[in-house]
Amino acid sequence: MKSTPKERVKSLIERLHPYQIDMDLIRLGPNGDGGYLIPDDLDEVTACFSPGVANVSEFEQDCLNLGMKVYMADKSVDKPNWNITHGQYDFIKKYIGCTNNSGFITMDQWVNSFSLSEGEDLLLQMDIEGGEYYSLINMSDSLMKRFRILVIEFHSLQYFWNPIFFDLAEVVFDKILQTHSCVHIHPNNSCGVDYQFGIEIPRVAEFTFLRNDRTTFENYQTQFPHKLDHDNTNNEHIVLPKDWYKCS
Repeated sequence: MKSTPKERVKSLIERLHPYQIDMDLIRLGPNGDGGYLIPDDLDEVTACFSPGVANVSEFEQDCLNLGMKVYMADKSVDKPNWNITHGQYDFIKKYIGCTNNSGFITMDQWVNSFSLSEGEDLLLQMDIEGGEYYSLINMSDSLMKRFRILVIEFHSLQYFWNPIFFDLAEVVFDKILQTHSCVHIHPNNSCGVDYQFGIEIPRVAEFTFLRNDRTTFENYQTQFPHKLDHDNTNNEHIVLPKDWYKCS
């Protein structure tokens, strides 16, 4: 199988270059894995949907403290690992995916099962170990627009060079970019950086997107890492490769 043409990979990476915005980035969650940078634009964001529970729930706790309703989903655990009464959040023991059955539920089915007004802005924080591609490609455009902020950990980015995987990833990212713009990328240092054909690609990275109606997107960020970025693990520190942002 031939590799994905380098020009296509470069073009997608350039479309994902993070913008500089007229608001600060703040950190929700711990100074480590499970903490993410998001725009300080949370007024009237009424709910956080967080598929992928794992062992850390400090991001969701911060959302709860900010007055949001918190909805969590993960079939691999019986409940979130936090000392909160169930009445303060909702948890469903299912994976988020592209179908609805005993083990999976789609984003649309999940969100629409709650009595949330169409006019309410939402926050999505997704870390589902590779399932993000199928979950997002299946999400309706109308639901995508309801999320003011998207924080998504994308996995297996080194497979951009596989044409089949790249076709899927490109559709997913371009779907997001119809309604949102990238404002931050943080490489997860648990997996390192892949180098092929003169391009460095973090194998796993956390992306933050802001809906396009929230500000003007003109200038790009030119310096990484952000002062609030922290390594996910004790592995060797890595920085966002310069291919992924507009260097000064």
